[in-house]
Amino acid sequence: MKLPLLPVAILVRVSTDRQATARQTADLRAVATAKGWEVVEVIEETITGSASAKDRTGLARIEELVEEGRIKKVLVHEVSRLSRRPAVVHALVEQLEAAGVSLYWHAQGIETLMASGKRNPAAAIMLALLAEMARAETDTLRERINSGLAEARRKGVVLGRPVGSGKDKATLLRDHKDILKLLRAGHTIRNVAKLAGKGVSTVQRVKAAGLG
Repeated sequence: MKLPLLPVAILVRVSTDRQATARQTADLRAVATAKGWEVVEVIEETITGSASAKDRTGLARIEELVEEGRIKKVLVHEVSRLSRRPAVVHALVEQLEAAGVSLYWHAQGIETLMASGKRNPAAAIMLALLAEMARAETDTLRERINSGLAEARRKGVVLGRPVGSGKDKATLLRDHKDILKLLRAGHTIRNVAKLAGKGVSTVQRVKAAGLG
Protein backbone atom coordinates (compact mmCIF):
# COMPACT_ATOMS: atom_id res chain seq x y z
CA MET A 1 0.00 0.00 0.00
CA LYS A 2 1.40 3.36 -1.04
CA LEU A 3 1.79 5.81 1.83
CA PRO A 4 0.34 9.32 1.37
CA LEU A 5 2.85 12.09 0.64
CA LEU A 6 3.74 14.47 3.44
CA PRO A 7 1.81 17.75 2.89
CA VAL A 8 3.89 20.93 2.81
CA ALA A 9 3.44 24.61 2.00
CA ILE A 10 5.95 26.79 0.16
CA LEU A 11 6.37 30.42 1.23
CA VAL A 12 8.22 32.79 -1.09
CA ARG A 13 8.71 36.52 -0.60
CA VAL A 14 10.20 39.41 -2.55
CA SER A 15 10.40 43.03 -1.48
CA THR A 16 9.24 44.74 -4.69
CA ASP A 17 7.20 44.06 -7.82
CA ARG A 18 10.42 44.28 -9.85
CA GLN A 19 11.67 41.07 -8.26
CA ALA A 20 10.47 37.57 -9.16
CA THR A 21 9.60 34.56 -7.01
CA ALA A 22 10.06 31.97 -9.77
CA ARG A 23 13.53 30.80 -8.73
CA GLN A 24 12.58 30.40 -5.08
CA THR A 25 9.47 28.45 -6.04
CA ALA A 26 11.27 26.21 -8.53
CA ASP A 27 14.04 25.34 -6.07
CA LEU A 28 11.59 24.50 -3.29
CA ARG A 29 9.34 22.45 -5.57
CA ALA A 30 12.41 20.46 -6.62
CA VAL A 31 13.22 19.79 -2.96
CA ALA A 32 9.66 18.64 -2.30
CA THR A 33 9.72 16.31 -5.28
CA ALA A 34 13.09 14.84 -4.29
CA LYS A 35 11.97 14.19 -0.71
CA GLY A 36 8.54 12.87 -1.59
CA TRP A 37 6.57 15.79 -0.17
CA GLU A 38 3.27 17.04 -1.58
CA VAL A 39 3.04 20.80 -2.13
CA VAL A 40 -0.40 21.75 -0.85
CA GLU A 41 -0.04 25.46 -1.58
CA VAL A 42 2.50 28.01 -2.80
CA ILE A 43 2.14 31.30 -0.94
CA GLU A 44 3.68 34.38 -2.54
CA GLU A 45 4.21 37.77 -0.94
CA THR A 46 5.52 41.07 -2.25
CA ILE A 47 6.41 43.01 0.87
CA THR A 48 9.49 44.16 2.72
CA GLY A 49 10.93 41.66 5.17
CA SER A 50 10.88 44.39 7.81
CA ALA A 51 7.08 44.51 7.80
CA SER A 52 5.29 43.64 11.02
CA ALA A 53 3.52 40.32 11.41
CA LYS A 54 0.07 41.94 11.18
CA ASP A 55 0.82 43.11 7.63
CA ARG A 56 2.09 39.75 6.41
CA THR A 57 -0.70 38.03 4.49
CA GLY A 58 1.60 35.12 3.68
CA LEU A 59 2.32 34.37 7.31
CA ALA A 60 -1.38 34.65 8.09
CA ARG A 61 -2.11 32.05 5.42
CA ILE A 62 0.55 29.74 6.87
CA GLU A 63 -1.12 30.06 10.26
CA GLU A 64 -4.47 29.14 8.73
CA LEU A 65 -3.05 26.01 7.07
CA VAL A 66 -1.43 24.99 10.35
CA GLU A 67 -4.63 25.53 12.34
CA GLU A 68 -6.57 23.47 9.79
CA GLY A 69 -4.01 20.67 10.09
CA ARG A 70 -3.36 20.71 6.34
CA ILE A 71 0.45 20.85 6.39
CA LYS A 72 3.35 19.25 8.24
CA LYS A 73 6.16 21.41 6.91
CA VAL A 74 6.75 24.97 5.71
CA LEU A 75 9.45 25.47 3.07
CA VAL A 76 11.31 28.75 2.56
CA HIS A 77 14.39 29.52 0.49
CA GLU A 78 16.23 31.18 3.35
CA VAL A 79 15.38 32.55 6.78
CA SER A 80 15.24 36.16 5.56
CA ARG A 81 12.36 35.18 3.23
CA LEU A 82 10.37 34.38 6.35
CA SER A 83 11.09 37.79 7.86
CA ARG A 84 13.92 40.18 8.65
CA ARG A 85 12.49 40.66 12.11
CA PRO A 86 13.85 38.05 14.56
CA ALA A 87 10.78 38.39 16.77
CA VAL A 88 8.49 37.53 13.84
CA VAL A 89 10.66 34.55 12.87
CA HIS A 90 10.80 33.11 16.36
CA ALA A 91 7.10 33.66 17.07
CA LEU A 92 6.11 31.81 13.90
CA VAL A 93 8.54 28.94 14.48
CA GLU A 94 7.24 28.48 18.02
CA GLN A 95 3.70 28.34 16.68
CA LEU A 96 4.72 25.80 14.04
CA GLU A 97 6.55 23.62 16.54
CA ALA A 98 3.61 23.67 18.95
CA ALA A 99 1.50 22.21 16.14
CA GLY A 100 4.16 19.66 15.16
CA VAL A 101 4.97 21.50 11.93
CA SER A 102 8.61 21.81 10.85
CA LEU A 103 10.25 24.76 9.11
CA TYR A 104 12.69 23.84 6.34
CA TRP A 105 14.98 26.43 4.81
CA HIS A 106 16.77 25.59 1.62
CA ALA A 107 19.94 27.67 1.92
CA GLN A 108 21.30 25.41 4.67
CA GLY A 109 19.05 22.40 4.01
CA ILE A 110 18.01 22.15 7.64
CA GLU A 111 14.74 21.78 9.57
CA THR A 112 13.55 22.94 12.97
CA LEU A 113 12.12 19.51 13.85
CA MET A 114 13.86 16.16 13.60
CA ALA A 115 12.23 13.04 12.13
CA SER A 116 11.15 12.08 15.67
CA GLY A 117 9.20 15.33 15.95
CA LYS A 118 11.57 16.71 18.59
CA ARG A 119 13.16 20.11 18.27
CA ASN A 120 16.44 20.20 16.35
CA PRO A 121 18.95 21.98 18.66
CA ALA A 122 21.37 22.72 15.81
CA ALA A 123 18.57 24.29 13.77
CA ALA A 124 17.46 26.42 16.71
CA ILE A 125 20.94 27.88 17.11
CA MET A 126 21.35 28.46 13.40
CA LEU A 127 17.90 29.99 13.10
CA ALA A 128 18.65 32.53 15.83
CA LEU A 129 21.95 33.46 14.17
CA LEU A 130 20.49 33.79 10.67
CA ALA A 131 17.54 35.82 11.91
CA GLU A 132 19.90 38.31 13.54
CA MET A 133 22.05 38.42 10.39
CA ALA A 134 18.96 39.19 8.30
CA ARG A 135 18.09 42.10 10.57
CA ALA A 136 21.70 43.33 10.50
CA GLU A 137 21.65 43.32 6.69
CA THR A 138 18.56 45.52 6.76
CA ASP A 139 20.15 47.92 9.25
CA THR A 140 23.32 48.12 7.16
CA LEU A 141 21.36 48.81 3.98
CA ARG A 142 19.35 51.52 5.71
CA GLU A 143 22.52 53.17 6.96
CA ARG A 144 24.05 53.12 3.47
CA ILE A 145 20.92 54.63 1.95
CA ASN A 146 20.74 57.37 4.57
CA SER A 147 24.44 58.10 4.12
CA GLY A 148 24.03 58.28 0.35
CA LEU A 149 21.05 60.60 0.65
CA ALA A 150 22.92 62.87 3.04
CA GLU A 151 25.88 63.05 0.65
CA ALA A 152 23.57 63.81 -2.28
CA ARG A 153 21.91 66.64 -0.36
CA ARG A 154 25.33 68.01 0.57
CA LYS A 155 26.14 68.17 -3.15
CA GLY A 156 22.87 69.95 -3.89
CA VAL A 157 21.16 67.04 -5.64
CA VAL A 158 17.36 67.35 -5.69
CA LEU A 159 15.92 64.15 -4.27
CA GLY A 160 12.54 62.54 -4.78
CA ARG A 161 10.42 61.70 -7.79
CA PRO A 162 10.16 64.18 -10.61
CA VAL A 163 7.02 66.29 -10.45
CA GLY A 164 4.12 64.40 -12.02
CA SER A 165 5.84 60.99 -11.95
CA GLY A 166 3.67 59.54 -9.18
CA LYS A 167 -0.02 58.76 -9.25
CA ASP A 168 -2.26 61.47 -7.84
CA LYS A 169 -4.96 60.50 -5.38
CA ALA A 170 -7.75 60.46 -7.93
CA THR A 171 -5.84 58.12 -10.25
CA LEU A 172 -4.81 55.83 -7.40
CA LEU A 173 -8.37 55.52 -6.13
CA ARG A 174 -9.73 55.00 -9.64
CA ASP A 175 -7.25 52.22 -10.34
CA HIS A 176 -7.98 50.46 -7.06
CA LYS A 177 -11.73 50.78 -6.56
CA ASP A 178 -11.89 47.19 -5.30
CA ILE A 179 -9.48 47.97 -2.47
CA LEU A 180 -11.37 51.11 -1.45
CA LYS A 181 -14.66 49.19 -1.42
CA LEU A 182 -13.21 46.48 0.84
CA LEU A 183 -11.68 49.05 3.19
CA ARG A 184 -14.99 50.88 3.48
CA ALA A 185 -16.64 47.57 4.29
CA GLY A 186 -14.46 47.38 7.38
CA HIS A 187 -11.87 44.80 6.32
CA THR A 188 -8.36 45.03 7.76
CA ILE A 189 -5.43 45.97 5.53
CA ARG A 190 -4.15 42.39 5.57
CA ASN A 191 -7.55 40.94 4.64
CA VAL A 192 -8.03 43.48 1.87
CA ALA A 193 -4.64 42.61 0.37
CA LYS A 194 -5.57 38.94 0.46
CA LEU A 195 -9.04 39.41 -1.01
CA ALA A 196 -7.91 41.83 -3.71
CA GLY A 197 -4.75 39.92 -4.53
CA LYS A 198 -2.61 43.05 -4.13
CA GLY A 199 0.31 44.10 -1.97
CA VAL A 200 -0.11 45.43 1.54
CA SER A 201 1.80 48.59 0.59
CA THR A 202 -0.71 49.29 -2.20
CA VAL A 203 -3.62 48.86 0.20
CA GLN A 204 -1.94 51.23 2.66
CA ARG A 205 -1.52 53.90 -0.04
CA VAL A 206 -5.15 53.59 -1.07
CA LYS A 207 -6.28 53.83 2.55
CA ALA A 208 -4.20 56.95 3.07
CA ALA A 209 -5.55 58.54 -0.12
CA GLY A 210 -9.20 57.61 0.30
CA LEU A 211 -9.77 57.27 4.01
CA GLY A 212 -6.93 59.26 5.52
